[in-house]
Amino acid sequence: MNAVQTKMGGLQIGIILLAAATALIHLTLSFPDPIFILNGLGYLTLTAAFFLPQLKTYHATVRWVFIGFTAVTIIAWVAIGMRTPLGYVAKLIELALIALLWMDGRQNM
Repeated sequence: MNAVQTKMGGLQIGIILLAAATALIHLTLSFPDPIFILNGLGYLTLTAAFFLPQLKTYHATVRWVFIGFTAVTIIAWVAIGMRTPLGYVAKLIELALIALLWMDGRQNM
């Protein structure tokens, strides 16, 4: 049986770290607010789906869903979020995550 290998470089490690950071922020922020918990779980789920070899066929689709999910999170914060230092840090992390996902897509063309 052949094992499917996922190429793991600096870009992919950056995606994992940024997604984990924003997931952690959302999971611990205003706990137990279900919206923040679901947002954090969404980041974890999309990160897993992005790197699971079984979903390699859907990699490009998962990337666009991941970018969209992150963009909606930013837009929601702009519309109704609290302007705290942690909020700004989370948005910078999310912008960097979008940039890395975009770069990953360009790299895999």
